This record gives sequence, structure tokens and C-alpha cells, in this order.
Amino acid sequence: MSEFWQAVADEFGEPYGRTVTRDLALVEFGDLTAVQAIAAGADTRDVWLALCKAMDVPRERWHGVGKLPKK
Repeated sequence: MSEFWQAVADEFGEPYGRTVTRDLALVEFGDLTAVQAIAAGADTRDVWLALCKAMDVPRERWHGVGKLPKK
């Protein structure tokens, strides 16, 4: 979950990223928002990919964004 929110912040910034996850309906999840889809049990990776697609994020940024640094 923390990697999802880090990816949202990295890609969309704050507070816009939080707004997008609360307001944008995702077709892949029956028009639920990202927050609603996650609350309903959807995998955060699948939600992230649907969010990227809906927001026209370039494919090269779909993977790897938001990964926590290795300790």
C-alpha cells in the first residue's frame, strides 16, 4: 500500500494525486475510484496500472515508480 501511495505522489504530486485517486472513475473497476477499488479489495498494482492508463501516463513510467529505497 505504501508503494502505491508513493507512486501516486511521485507521478502526480500532492495534493493532486490524492484528488485523482478519490475522484477519477476507473473503467477497469466498474467506475470505482482508486480509493474505492482498493477498499473493495482490488490489488494496488492493478489499481496503479488502471490509474496510469486513465491518466495517459507514459508506459515507461508504469513500472518502478514508487518503489521504496532498499535499506
